[in-house]
Amino acid sequence: MTAPAKQSGPDAQRQLASLPLAIVLLSPGQRIASANPAAEQFLGQSSRRLSGRNLGDVLTFAEARLAERVADAESPVSAREVNVIVAGLGPRRIDVTLTPIVDDAGWQLLSLHDSSAAEALGDDSGAPDDPILRGPEILAHEIKNPLAGIRGAAQLLGRKVDGKDRALTDLIAGEVDRIATLIDQMQTLSRRTAAPVEPCNLHEAARRAIAVIDVANGIDGARIEEEFDPSLPSVLGSPDGLVQVLINLLANAREACRDQVKPRIVVRTRFASGLQLHSSTAGRPVRLPVELRVSDNGPGVDPAMRDHIFDPFVTTKKTGQGLGLPLVRKLVRDMNGRITHERDEAKGWTHFRVHLPLATEPRTRRKDGASKDGASKDGAPKDGAAREGIAAS
Repeated sequence: MTAPAKQSGPDAQRQLASLPLAIVLLSPGQRIASANPAAEQFLGQSSRRLSGRNLGDVLTFAEARLAERVADAESPVSAREVNVIVAGLGPRRIDVTLTPIVDDAGWQLLSLHDSSAAEALGDDSGAPDDPILRGPEILAHEIKNPLAGIRGAAQLLGRKVDGKDRALTDLIAGEVDRIATLIDQMQTLSRRTAAPVEPCNLHEAARRAIAVIDVANGIDGARIEEEFDPSLPSVLGSPDGLVQVLINLLANAREACRDQVKPRIVVRTRFASGLQLHSSTAGRPVRLPVELRVSDNGPGVDPAMRDHIFDPFVTTKKTGQGLGLPLVRKLVRDMNGRITHERDEAKGWTHFRVHLPLATEPRTRRKDGASKDGASKDGAPKDGAAREGIAAS
């Protein structure tokens, strides 16, 4: 008896044609090779008319830096609610995903989704205002479930080990709690709600972040050096936010200097008098006398990009999304702080400086200008450590 012939599934072209998402295949040079029916409808032209045209002639990105990212054929791009102009149809606000095709240099797959059309349908469309179907909440739920399992496993392991190994299980449990708290905070970003601030020990946050980076990288990479001023008082900030800021900066520093013969990363804390900013909420000057600096001896950021490294989608990493430093800046600003970037070409160092307010102002003044807690009237310690002036930002 002859075995029945094996049925073959639909080919790739039919699968793409069936997708409700607009998909455009780009050949090297970002010329349109093909477009599925949803893309034809989105762009208002047939695939035959689109074929061979340059993507820039059909779709224009309003944000210049995002357009540069899209033009890089080797880097993936994912952006939500960006402004574009569709030739012949006018402006739209869309979600964009651009992915390089594996093993085919220069070829890319572009997906386009008009989120404004869904929002126009009202509450029944599952738009972001729907408290049940909102994407971040679903994602947070899916992340928190495995996190609870990881925390439980760490606690069980902690009962069976001691000494140094128990410190590792405590670190795992603590990081799970911190990530869960961070997820809760990220869910409020759409409402622009900043995390509450409280007195924080800056050195505890720094050592926590260093421990996480060291565990994640093992013996590989540069050893992180500490230059801490033990006289620093508490700063006003978010404990979990500070840890997240430092983890991002340290991870970037380690990657930046990994190819150096003697890679070095230095975390330094000090008083830096003279920096203040005008609070946008209270309308009064806020002093930022405490500086946290993360430095590495890597080659530094491309000079052409240094003025934009805190902008979304700006990155020098082929696999990066350019969102780490924008998140760092937002977390720092939520604490009424400021972050700056500096390159010292003469000495070969890159510095990221975070300036933060004190948790409490000095209570009383003596005739010599110092307060009872040992700080001078400009917020610096009596011993005069680090009296450099910094311009207001």
